[in-house]
Amino acid sequence: MNTNFNTVSKLLLAGSFMATVACQKVSEKKELEQALSATASSDAFTPTNYSVTPPLVKKLAGFEALEVYSLIGSDDTLSYSPSFIFGGSADGAGLLKLPAGGFAGIPNAKYAYIVNHEDNFAVSRILLDGRLRPLKGEYILNSNGGTWRLCSATMATPQENGFGPTYLTCGESGEESRTHAISPLEIAYSPSMSKEVPGLGRWSAENALPLSQKAYAGKTIIMVTDDDSGNEGGQVNLYMNDVVGDLNNGSLYTLRRTNLDTRERSMTTGSTYDVEFVQIEDAATLTGRQMNVKTTELSAIKFGRVEDIDYRKGGGDKNRELFFTVTGQPFSGVNADSSRTKYGRIYRLKLDKNNPLKGKIEVVLDGDVRPGIADQFQDPDNICVTENYVYVQEDPNSYGDETHDAYLYQYNLLTKELKKVFEIDHRRDAADAVKYNPTGPSSKGSWEYGSMIDISNTVNVPGTFLLCVQPHTWRGAKYAGVDGGTLRATENQASQVLIVRGLER
Repeated sequence: MNTNFNTVSKLLLAGSFMATVACQKVSEKKELEQALSATASSDAFTPTNYSVTPPLVKKLAGFEALEVYSLIGSDDTLSYSPSFIFGGSADGAGLLKLPAGGFAGIPNAKYAYIVNHEDNFAVSRILLDGRLRPLKGEYILNSNGGTWRLCSATMATPQENGFGPTYLTCGESGEESRTHAISPLEIAYSPSMSKEVPGLGRWSAENALPLSQKAYAGKTIIMVTDDDSGNEGGQVNLYMNDVVGDLNNGSLYTLRRTNLDTRERSMTTGSTYDVEFVQIEDAATLTGRQMNVKTTELSAIKFGRVEDIDYRKGGGDKNRELFFTVTGQPFSGVNADSSRTKYGRIYRLKLDKNNPLKGKIEVVLDGDVRPGIADQFQDPDNICVTENYVYVQEDPNSYGDETHDAYLYQYNLLTKELKKVFEIDHRRDAADAVKYNPTGPSSKGSWEYGSMIDISNTVNVPGTFLLCVQPHTWRGAKYAGVDGGTLRATENQASQVLIVRGLER
């Protein structure tokens, strides 16, 4: 229950309460006054369903008490930008607190939410007030500038990463794609201009994650994950520069086992393996094809599509503890030897305290072990790591054997328990089917999650997250080409973003 609401209720009680207040210590009286002031403020954090679209998730057993609100969806009209339409396939995202006094001519703008629209090849910026109510939307990168499918993303900030704010979002349209570095608070932006960063190489990349500045002081280290399913598989890569914030003049490395075994499934749960990052010479000048050849020559681990990556929060050694998802690929074609995962895995990579190019890796959760703790995995994709929990979102690969709609899992790092938090709600009932399934009922698992980010510290309310949902069969002519570019003018998906309160961190 909300503390501010309790405080206000107490203040409304009769004279006996006033007598009690008179006896309280000065510090307690101040606390009550501050709580009352926050509650009365029109700018206090009081989330509600700001969108006309209801939340498209179902809470599962044990998580019924969670608060879930719809923040924004593709059917919403924003007061400061009535012609803006929130695009489809909302994915990677970041939230920034704005300087006092507003932003871009909107005095009550307090936050900027930057979000990828994966299949639009675009990035939008949503300005929010102190209650997280959306005020204005605009595309700061359209399909002409985005160039590639834009999946996960990371918001680098001076407080957390030592540089920025810089929004890093990866292209995932094949091995020649690049990563964009976007200034999220630009006023005079050029949405059709590519913001690609040659220094981070060419990969079919899912995410580019700058580590906390507490991990390795005085260095910029960025993890780049390669969502490749071809002959060379996907890699985990590391960019390093001794100049903080320099994204172009560092060195690029790829992950391999010290015994040079490249097979992913040679690693199993319950064991730890020595790994190292080995340099890819002249990486910034190589084509994506050349990069893949180099990783093979260097005996890099061939994962079955490396997706998202995040580091554990809490400072110190925890910030050097990374978790990443491998979504998997069928046991056929280039994976006919079953050397790569099919149903997906979660890995833990612990970097050496004194040398970020060395570390140990282990399989934490393996969807191919059936029966097993993760035996319901249907291809994990996005990941969000807090101090004591790992949140994993599914994106089923449509093998045809799906048994449920996409789950969001909670993995407890202390107890090793894996629980299901949400299942995506496809709205297949007749009353909703026309809107969300216009061409017929969606198949099991055909919808997926986008990013999940912990915004607790930004909004100063513990246990608060933003979660994107990609309902791929929710389509319509009004959603086509809404980013303003020409490259994806016929892309017509819709999507939504949720506020989740009450999750453990």
